Amino acid sequence: MTLDAAAMKKIVAEEAVNRYVKDGMNVGLGTGSTAYYAIKRIGELVAEGYNLTCVATSVQSEDLAKECGIKVVGVDDVDKLDVTIDGADEVDPKMQLIKGLGGALLREKIVAAATVNEIIVADDSKLVEKLGTKAPLPVEVLIFGHEHTKYALERQGCKAELRMKDGKPFVTDGGNYIYDCRFEGIDNPFFLESRIDVIPGVVENGLFLNTAFDVLICDRDGNVSSMNEKLSR
Repeated sequence: MTLDAAAMKKIVAEEAVNRYVKDGMNVGLGTGSTAYYAIKRIGELVAEGYNLTCVATSVQSEDLAKECGIKVVGVDDVDKLDVTIDGADEVDPKMQLIKGLGGALLREKIVAAATVNEIIVADDSKLVEKLGTKAPLPVEVLIFGHEHTKYALERQGCKAELRMKDGKPFVTDGGNYIYDCRFEGIDNPFFLESRIDVIPGVVENGLFLNTAFDVLICDRDGNVSSMNEKLSR
């Protein structure tokens, strides 16, 4: 039987937790529909007696974690995170990522930088040969002067659209706007990242480059594969 997207997300998230989360760890909690299942599974481990200290990448994930009985602290309350389990919007063959459609890219990147092993979980629909071919690139920007920031973003070769929610601009947990930048493929993500990061008004971008320790992918049959293992062969 071919699985739907929700079933694939649940399988791969639970596999990541079972494989990488150990008793006594500091654990980063991602944001989004796949990370949701990882948080639920981590809650089950806590209920079984695991002593875990967790850092959430969004208010949404923090609220869910607390509902699951998980101890949540601030990122500055730990010296490092042993593992973070998070989703992605695109994954290329070298495990480079686009993230941020869930609106938490700034905190996700801060948490990723504090993490020893960043584990990405996704279903196979997120696999692309080149970044920017399916998903837009989210860029978090200051509200002040955001239309000027949009103009500068579009000079990088994209169509930038202000993210909206309920008829109003979407505001991140950090109090910023997000522009979703649509490219016709990103040929050199490292160069583009450097170009975007120097634009006044840009807070952070959704290119997560050389960040993932492993990417676990679930296919329609429920099989989970490790991209790290494939690249290591």
